[in-house]
Amino acid sequence: MVMWQLTIDANDPARLVRFWAPLLGYEIQPPPAGFDSWVDWYRSRGVPEEELAGDPEDLVDRIHDPSGRGPNIWFQIVPEHKTLKNRFHLDVYATDRDPTLSIDERRAIVEAKVAEVVAAGATLGHRTVGPDSYFALMHDPEGNEFCIA
Repeated sequence: MVMWQLTIDANDPARLVRFWAPLLGYEIQPPPAGFDSWVDWYRSRGVPEEELAGDPEDLVDRIHDPSGRGPNIWFQIVPEHKTLKNRFHLDVYATDRDPTLSIDERRAIVEAKVAEVVAAGATLGHRTVGPDSYFALMHDPEGNEFCIA
């Protein structure tokens, strides 16, 4: 078995943690055993103190699936802003990919989730409707694309 995590570049990791954790049903990842906080862990790794300044709540940068099924996600701070389309993105299945749902039921479920994530800081890109599909292309608070289906 190969262990892996998803790493997403971010200008404001704490903001993306607060956005993505509830959307995915994730929780803030606790610091490694033996450390009271991620700040303490980063200090142990030699991260310069000026990079650790500020509110410790703003230094939260990792989330995990409490069920253990999904990968850990680390929002790695970077200085540059997103400028191009993502080469891959997440699909969030609000409909649970239930094949028995009608297009009207799919639309209602997707639109409810779209409203929820817009209220949390996302923006709508566009909607796509097919004979048996309905999804919305969204952008998280830093512009990363994801779909709600």
